Amino acid sequence: MQYEIKGTPFPVAICTLNQGESLITERGSMSWMSTGLDMQTKGGSVGKAFGRLLSGESLFQNVYTAREQGAYIAFASSFPGKIIPLDIRPGSSMIVQKSGFLAAETSVELSIAYKKKLGASLFGGEGFIMQKLSGNGTAFVEIDGDACMYELGAGETMYIDTGYLAMMDETVTMDIEMVKGGMNLFFGGEGLFNTKVTGPGRVWIQTMPVINLAASLIPYLPAKGS
Repeated sequence: MQYEIKGTPFPVAICTLNQGESLITERGSMSWMSTGLDMQTKGGSVGKAFGRLLSGESLFQNVYTAREQGAYIAFASSFPGKIIPLDIRPGSSMIVQKSGFLAAETSVELSIAYKKKLGASLFGGEGFIMQKLSGNGTAFVEIDGDACMYELGAGETMYIDTGYLAMMDETVTMDIEMVKGGMNLFFGGEGLFNTKVTGPGRVWIQTMPVINLAASLIPYLPAKGS
């Protein structure tokens, strides 16, 4: 497979397949494609389908297989941001925000990743469940806005405002911490909690979480009934 990522701020991943190669995606992610591709909708086991639903994806996935050499298919971003290709290999799984998965080779497995610490589950802003990409192949994920990547050493920690954590290596641990100081807590305007990530591993931070973008547009929307 060969791919090209084009466009901003609404990017698209255009993938050109060899005969017999397949890509898997969530329902509705395909934007355009050539002839020479066959689509098959799959749900997999009940457990896997339910896990996808919990992690923000649909119950079913579509598999596109090239019956001709050079058939191409495009997957467009659903909001302003970036599409980042990931090279998934055994032992190098990625943890991705809910609904971040766009498409992947069929040798990549999408599953759910539970946060182990109760604090992160309840207050981390990313939800109790994130997505895990494992296996062997190329995957594409969506990032809100732009993305900054940091590589943390063993034991190295950084704090991220709620909602800005886009994805991280599986080796990175995550928890939440309450903002210290009464004045900071109640009048600082940064919320009650920060997300704490600790290395070793890479962390991707997105610059405009879609929920923040939506909130920033609310004052400019017409009032209901006006």
